[in-house]
Amino acid sequence: MSTLFVNMAVKDLDRSKKFFTALGFDFFGMTDDMASVVISERTQVMLLAEPTFAGYSRNRVADPAETTEVILVLGLDGPAEVDELFDKAVAAGATAVGEPLTEGPRYQRGFTDPDGHQWSALCLVNPAG
Repeated sequence: MSTLFVNMAVKDLDRSKKFFTALGFDFFGMTDDMASVVISERTQVMLLAEPTFAGYSRNRVADPAETTEVILVLGLDGPAEVDELFDKAVAAGATAVGEPLTEGPRYQRGFTDPDGHQWSALCLVNPAG
């Protein structure tokens, strides 16, 4: 089984660390220019200061206020957990994206982090109740 490391450029590493700490995430391996947010046992989001990220990238670093390269989706156990994470994100400086999505068994709420990267909290609910 492999581990997934999603690398993401951030303008202010300290601000990003505070944001993800407010959401309840732990960190593994921090330096002056990068920090690893532990999403799960096999998934981490690497927050890299923009100059550090640019050193690894073959292309110009995208501005998340202008473009969307990815939408990062966190799978949760139920609607209450989705709402809780969303509320924590907004309280920590995120901006809500759209309305809650309820299609079939899916419940999803979107937000952008302080750098403008788009995230969603998602759960699949039992349609029978």
